[in-house]
Amino acid sequence: MPTEALPPGVGRTEPPAEAAGAARRPVPARDLLLAAHPVPAFAVAGLATALAAATGRGPAGWLLVGAAVLCGQLCIGWSNDVIDLRRDLAAARTDKPLARGALAPASATAAACCAGAACVPLSLACGSAAGAAHLGGVAAGLAYNARLKRTRWSWLPYALAFGLLPAFVTLSLPGRPWPAWWLVAAAALLGVGAHLTNVLPDIDADLAAGVRGLPQRLGRTRSRVLAAAALLAASGVLVLGPSGPAGPIGWAGLAGGCALTAAALARAGNPVSRAPFLLTVALSAADLLLLLLRGAALH
Repeated sequence: MPTEALPPGVGRTEPPAEAAGAARRPVPARDLLLAAHPVPAFAVAGLATALAAATGRGPAGWLLVGAAVLCGQLCIGWSNDVIDLRRDLAAARTDKPLARGALAPASATAAACCAGAACVPLSLACGSAAGAAHLGGVAAGLAYNARLKRTRWSWLPYALAFGLLPAFVTLSLPGRPWPAWWLVAAAALLGVGAHLTNVLPDIDADLAAGVRGLPQRLGRTRSRVLAAAALLAASGVLVLGPSGPAGPIGWAGLAGGCALTAAALARAGNPVSRAPFLLTVALSAADLLLLLLRGAALH
């Protein structure tokens, strides 16, 4: 998430005294990991690794893809909390290590820079076209953190980053094939759904801090509806987009996607719940599993 300018006198503009002390203490591994948003980071990296394995390449190839994606996600996660520190302090986010003073901003900044520096050669090692696709997705995530989150275009970085993920996988194959249109479309729709459901619990706090991305402008009810439409559309594209009949597995996968979407929306009304985003990750995994079980061509 990007940092937000707070009105004069609102919130604290400096990290708590504990944060300064944290810079002189060994960096707690647990707090450093929590500041990277590990659940989405490892989930996205795991999905990319599984997608790469589905192409039939050897372990070295799909592990390289997974390592590149993980480094990119860690860079985005750490930079998110560094950029957003003032807003998290104002909101008293004790669930975030930087905001509660358990981790120094300098430590998180260094970790983000190291992850970003590792992401570049790992991505380019998969090929120049593949590397450009992945680094473009990482750049979209960083742009979201720095600026786009508080604009009506807040959905766009998610759509681009998720949509480029299958391109990263297939462009690293011999011949550099572009992925099938339905795979890119489904991934982009899943990205939009992830954005909307992830923001739902924080809409009120975001509005109080002056953050006005697309979900905040739409409000909680309309955002839920749009999230449902995006997630269901992603499942539908994965089932109906590939050539040939969907078959029992395809229809079962679509029914499962509907159930997960309904569960995510049912929990979206809880302002402190992270369940909607976690269920969205589960829906992403279910859609990928559907793709693998159907044995559809990736390009």
